Amino acid sequence: MQGKDLSGIHIEGHIKIYDPKTQEVFINKRNAIHYENMSVALAESIANSGQGFIYEIAFGNGGTTVDPTGIITYLTPNSTGTSATLYSETYSKVVDDRSVTNLDPVRNKIETRHVTGTNYTDVFVTCLLDYGEPQGQDAFDNTTNNNSDFVFDELGLKSYSTTGNSKLLTHVIFHPVQKSLNRLIQVDYTVRIQSLTGLSEVA
Repeated sequence: MQGKDLSGIHIEGHIKIYDPKTQEVFINKRNAIHYENMSVALAESIANSGQGFIYEIAFGNGGTTVDPTGIITYLTPNSTGTSATLYSETYSKVVDDRSVTNLDPVRNKIETRHVTGTNYTDVFVTCLLDYGEPQGQDAFDNTTNNNSDFVFDELGLKSYSTTGNSKLLTHVIFHPVQKSLNRLIQVDYTVRIQSLTGLSEVA
């Protein structure tokens, strides 16, 4: 009788948020994976069901609280329950470069990267918030209001759904970063899918 393959699959993610013009890095850390939603997304994707693939990045401002002395309290990432969302989503941007709703597929796109002979493949997502977006942002990055819609402290990748019921695939919470007219913000988001045998961490 043929034995079972128990090697398994491991998924991990990493984000870098920075200004591509000045190269100032705001955030460089790992993120939480929503394994239930990710399993559904992977199954839908390889079954060619027309949904499940990474579609957009959602940004929010509900991941932290800052007290009057400047001490930051971080909430726990939402990584359970199929209806999980950001704590307070205030903006989103399509990164699926094959979608007609993506207005800048050169700078907002998804790539797969694999080196022959390795047991992992990276999904590399790039998202750029240009000077003029989001609409309604402050002119300068000097706000004292950490509850502003565009002082981001959480983001996540979301899947595409034919019914509009997209699923949160990843969630990361970080110290508040303001998007304002005077700065670009780029997100480089890596999701590594690999065998449990011979794990290789994403940098």
